[in-house]
Amino acid sequence: MITQRPKGTQDWYGSNMHKRTLIEGLARKLCKAYNIKEIITPVFEHTVLFQRGVGETTDVVQKEMYTFEDKGHRSITLKPEGTAGAIRAYLENNLYAESGPTKLFYVTPAFRYEQPQSGRLRQHHQFGVEFVGSKSPLAEVELITLITTFIREIGLKNAKLHINSIGCANCRKTYNDALLAYLEQHKEKLCSTCIERMAKNPLRVIDCKVPTCKEIVKNAPRTIDYLDDECREHFEELQSLLNELQIPYEIDTGIVRGLDYYTKTVFEFVNEEGFTLCGGGRYDNLVHEIDEKQNIPSVGFGMGIERIIYFLEKEGVELEPETVPELYVGILGKEAKAAAYRIVNKLRDEGVVVETDYMDRSVKAQMKYANKIGAKNTVIIGADEITANKATIKNMESHEQVEVDLNKIETYFL
Repeated sequence: MITQRPKGTQDWYGSNMHKRTLIEGLARKLCKAYNIKEIITPVFEHTVLFQRGVGETTDVVQKEMYTFEDKGHRSITLKPEGTAGAIRAYLENNLYAESGPTKLFYVTPAFRYEQPQSGRLRQHHQFGVEFVGSKSPLAEVELITLITTFIREIGLKNAKLHINSIGCANCRKTYNDALLAYLEQHKEKLCSTCIERMAKNPLRVIDCKVPTCKEIVKNAPRTIDYLDDECREHFEELQSLLNELQIPYEIDTGIVRGLDYYTKTVFEFVNEEGFTLCGGGRYDNLVHEIDEKQNIPSVGFGMGIERIIYFLEKEGVELEPETVPELYVGILGKEAKAAAYRIVNKLRDEGVVVETDYMDRSVKAQMKYANKIGAKNTVIIGADEITANKATIKNMESHEQVEVDLNKIETYFL
């Protein structure tokens, strides 16, 4: 063997691939019901998109991006998340010229150089939605409702919505002053990264995962106490809508999310052990950061597919089993191969899942294989069956046997 897969990546096959297919299928089904259209953007973008959009002070940009120089001496980055690329595509393709709002979803690979752990890989996959063009809190409610439905239908239990507001540029300055004053009193206990963040973007300190920093920020000023009138009204209307729609939530002032483009609403769905299943929020300034001529409000979320699979397995949730063959067509003798395969092909054209022998096994070995793959029925096609134009279908569970005409075999299953 020449090499192994790179650390932090995964081969998809078997039961894991089946789970991923079901998760993506549910995502697409829900987006169809919500009239959200799919978008596919490049796996790599110009690095400046993420520096400006995601934020130069974030861990993603500072520590985690896969960035390289291409043969044209351009700085290129494998996408670390889906939002910036989707908004770049929205702007570059003039989607804002169409009647708003624009609702887009994607299922995309994302790349982050971090220590691999359960449910988090260096190449992972995100299901995300971007709702562009509305400043109404109802846009947040739409995404929260979609996620609530997704979590319920996939079978995860006890996930709770946590919400916060981190305000906008107008109220952030007042908050940053208060936060800096507080952090200065504890500066000697902060990690070196947080001391650097204090100078560039104090809000990032709230998101630090270092235990000593987490302990310090427990008593830090809260963003919701510094909101201006517009941001406060937005947050109050969001809560009112959630209350009226009977969507339970908890205000969690520790949520600031890890990316600089968020404004006003931020939210996460958290399981009973405190692990985040997905997160998102409003990012009214991101469009302007990418294209200074535009100023369009937006809201979105991202959900890691690997993380969802991890928690499904942790909670013991059984998903819909893989489809097994409705019929296994056994072949007896070389002269029966073409006739048997014609039957296989005819049934497949009608949408019936059929399997047959490609290994020149004995009939006994074929029946053993049919049982192993869980085929519901079996039939043997040989010279006698072709001459008589009849064959016997055997139900593998009940052992009931039924004789059918070969040219009408599909009607038995349809």
